Amino acid sequence: MTTAEAYARFANREVRRVSPAYERLSRAVSRDADLLALLDGLPPAKRQPNLLFGVVRWLGGPVEDPAAFHDYAVANWPAIEAQMRARATQTNEAGRCAVLLPVLAALPQPLALLEVGASAGLCLYPDRYAYRYGEHRVGSGEPVLECAASGLVPPAAVPQVVWRAGLDLNPLDVTDPDDVSWLDALIWPEHAHRRARLRAAAAVAAAEPPLLIRGDLVDDLPALAARAPAEATLVVFHTSVLYQVPVPRREAFVRLVRGLPGHWIANEDPEVLPYEGLPESPEEGLYNVLALDGTPLAWTRGHGQAMSWFA
Repeated sequence: MTTAEAYARFANREVRRVSPAYERLSRAVSRDADLLALLDGLPPAKRQPNLLFGVVRWLGGPVEDPAAFHDYAVANWPAIEAQMRARATQTNEAGRCAVLLPVLAALPQPLALLEVGASAGLCLYPDRYAYRYGEHRVGSGEPVLECAASGLVPPAAVPQVVWRAGLDLNPLDVTDPDDVSWLDALIWPEHAHRRARLRAAAAVAAAEPPLLIRGDLVDDLPALAARAPAEATLVVFHTSVLYQVPVPRREAFVRLVRGLPGHWIANEDPEVLPYEGLPESPEEGLYNVLALDGTPLAWTRGHGQAMSWFA
């Protein structure tokens, strides 16, 4: 896929009718020869729309008007390029816990959670948040995570978590204002509710920071998994992470995680982590597949705001 095609796809698939500002920007960049040439000077993994737009937002640049964005990006490209090379899209959306919860609550308790691609670890606290599935509410914490769920009976309670750890090439610290400002910059411009959720979830994590290890999802996963308490059910999970991993390493990770004790929860685009015989997605926007131990269970939206359980 060319860079132009990637930006057009992002406009059509990810942000259409969800973030008008980023839909406009993505379409504009897909037709902007100057910006495409600059982006093509970066490694393929660093050309992502979310990364470019997040860096410009973090630097204080304009993201509402494509013409102003073009002028700012061209004039400030050295600073933008330096940040794009140094940073990664580490969207740490606590809302994703809402689609993980039905699986986590059904596993043998208590749980030892290990998130691959954990960023700042906000998804390691599913037991501390509250949830609302339509009229059904679970838990009593903050933030309250809303999820439009169909085809399943929502869980009756949050899971019991006795150990939580994360693995990331560049773990972020919720007690570091610079790291939190980067997480904020990755939230799409119109999503004020997600900014409020980030602040609430960051307060939960900062009160009891998780164990976050800088490391590779293949080389360093076994050693971290071995630190989980034996009396708990180990759950290795990840969501919207594997698209950033080269295919050979992705395949090595799948082989590795299948051989670990406990359970494996994946919430990824099926173009990245494929499954045979998937039913059609029931609606636009349900692009990820939630799976337990390699068995697909449901279609989900990228930020956890909706899920549709397979019949």
